[in-house]
Amino acid sequence: MSGTASEPAKADEPTSTRLVTTLSLAGLLSGLIIVAVYEATLPTITAYKAKVLREAVFKVLPGIDSLRRLAYRDNRLVAVATESKDQDAVFGGYDANGKLVGFAIPSAGPGFQDTIRLLYGYLPGRRKVVGMEILESRETPGLGDKIYKDADFVANFQDLSIDPEIVTVKKGRRSAPNEVDAITGATISSKAVVRIINQGNQRWLPRLIAVEPALEKQQ
Repeated sequence: MSGTASEPAKADEPTSTRLVTTLSLAGLLSGLIIVAVYEATLPTITAYKAKVLREAVFKVLPGIDSLRRLAYRDNRLVAVATESKDQDAVFGGYDANGKLVGFAIPSAGPGFQDTIRLLYGYLPGRRKVVGMEILESRETPGLGDKIYKDADFVANFQDLSIDPEIVTVKKGRRSAPNEVDAITGATISSKAVVRIINQGNQRWLPRLIAVEPALEKQQ
């Protein structure tokens, strides 16, 4: 029998315009979902961070009864109720009688992996650091994360002189009041914590010395 077999009908292939439109709509929808989730969870995240920060202040300043957020503006510290991105602030810690005990100072800097953010307590009358709390860290699990998991390392900062500056020594070699025992296997992270605190002192101590009497008068 003569003749040729008929070819099967080709399925309709999407045009490039249709593909671009579909991908654009999918991308737009995904973006809207991400924004919606972010907006919905932002208040919860903000409230949680505020709670963690408040708890950290009480940890690094033992014995305080209350705290105040103090923003540095025009060469003076002003009490503020909320945090803002452009705000340069510390926390004043007060005893039950409203007397200023010390300051909780936030500071940040590069670690081994990424930025380390921490908070430390400082008593101006004694010129000592009396507590340190890591707020954010991505240091290597099992090594660098010991800057907040190793109780012995954290204890270095419970009664630490800042004069002439804080220094890191090999673990077990601490003999002076301004020395910190480094963590074996995480020397870089240990030194980063000390460097961040020293930088915080360089930034804040001249300011605090100038305004401390005024803060006492505000009580």
